[in-house]
Parts: sequence; structure tokens; C-alpha cells
Amino acid sequence: MPRLLLFNKPFDVLSQFTDASGRATLADYLSLPGVYPAGRLDRDSEGLLLLTDDGGLAHQLTHPHKRTWKTYLAQVEGEIDDAALARLRQGVKLKEGPTLPARARRIAEPEWLWPRDPPVRYRARIPTSWLELQIREGRNRQVRRMTAAVGFPTLRLIRTQVGSYRLDRLSPGSWRVLQVKENPPPKGRSRHKTRSGPPKRP
Repeated sequence: MPRLLLFNKPFDVLSQFTDASGRATLADYLSLPGVYPAGRLDRDSEGLLLLTDDGGLAHQLTHPHKRTWKTYLAQVEGEIDDAALARLRQGVKLKEGPTLPARARRIAEPEWLWPRDPPVRYRARIPTSWLELQIREGRNRQVRRMTAAVGFPTLRLIRTQVGSYRLDRLSPGSWRVLQVKENPPPKGRSRHKTRSGPPKRP
């Protein structure tokens, strides 16, 4: 039976198991053999990363034609306004072409959110705000490029959901294993276990 691992990737960790330069990787946090990332999450982004030992499941989760919704929380520079949110919802023109319409709404900073290490640089004269952004594509650094294109550069980015799979407040560096059948199971019908605690690498 395929395994699917939900991992809360910390900031400054690569979405791979090895690195010739000695940077932090998944191997510093995960001890489950035989699983590989289904998609990726940039080094400077945090949150939900899916890994699996099943190629078919990885294809289902990541193939562009599936247009799987992915949800992000973004802290941006400046007080994002309705005009910028409307542009995100319509689709933003990037260098390689326009994005698909997104779902975007302004939110308060989540109370449950863990502090980032290192913290985002504080500038007294420049306010920040938060938005929830849902996209169905996987272009390189897409969310950051979209918010920058509407005038609000991203300072911090956390992915909280991929398809029906949610971060569910896993702490940074923690992971949960699901036993799945051929397709992602409905919420609440998967057996799982959560691992937490300090990573193997100090």
C-alpha cells in the first residue's frame, strides 16, 4: 500500500536529501526510507511538503494537468489592498505568460503560526500584511512573483494545503505518515502517526 508523508518543512531547508554544499536537507529531519518529494518547496519557504514511495501517487499530486489547488499564507510588504487582491484573482502576467486565476483574500496573522528562525526583518516605517493565496499551478517561485507583480513583495511564505492534504498544525520538522490506496483518501479515513521533536542535525 502506498505511503504518503506530510512534512512541515522548516525555513532554510532544501527539498532534497543530499547537498554537496552541506546545507540542511530532508535527511536532517526524516528517517523513513524509500520516500521522495512529490513536488518541491523552495528553500526560503516553509510548510507542507508531500513525500511518497509511489510514483503513480506522485504523478497524481504533481502533474500540471491535474491542476491541484495549493494554499499558501504570505506575509507581504505593505498593506495589501482590494485592487491587488482583485488582480491576483484575475491572474497576473508574468514573464512566461499570465497565471491562472487565483483565490486570494486578506487575513489576520494566524495566532497558531510558529516564529520563523531567523525572523523576518522588522522595519518600523514599512507595515506588513497577510493574505491567503490558492493557486493551481507550480511555476518557479510563483507566489512570490505574483505578489511582487501587484506591488506587494512576499517576506514570508508558508504552504498549508495541497489538494485535500492539510498541514494541520504540524510543528516545523515534524511529519505524519498516511497509508493510502490508489487515490488520496477522504479526510478522516486514513491511518496516520506523527513524529515530532528535534531534528537529527543540531
